Amino acid sequence: MNAPGAPVSATPLRSLLGLVTAVVVGSAAVQGFQWWSRERLGAQVAAVARPGDIHMIASVTCIYCAAARAWFDENRVPFTECLIERDATCAAKYNALMAPGTPVMLVRGQRLLGFNAQAIADALERRPPLQPQPTT
Repeated sequence: MNAPGAPVSATPLRSLLGLVTAVVVGSAAVQGFQWWSRERLGAQVAAVARPGDIHMIASVTCIYCAAARAWFDENRVPFTECLIERDATCAAKYNALMAPGTPVMLVRGQRLLGFNAQAIADALERRPPLQPQPTT
């Protein structure tokens, strides 16, 4: 430790600077990996999702619904949606599911609460595509 009035040693300053640099580099690496993972997941879902596989029951004021919509659009994932405030059939479906909030995702018939891209990818992987019913 330096005596009062003595010049400050550069060694603790260098150690602090090294620590700050390591934290910044580590943080950038984590953010880069997260970005890469999101991009990869979006491409994965877009590759397997077919029209009709994903239906979102949404609300006009739901910020999570808006985030899901933006993610689907950004990744070119086909989906349909209905809004419970504007569509009586949608509201009835929502009430029948006894969902605690929106969005409710119906992924190949499986109900998922909220928006989680990984859960959607997992549901698409677990369930084979729904077969269209023959028309007579």
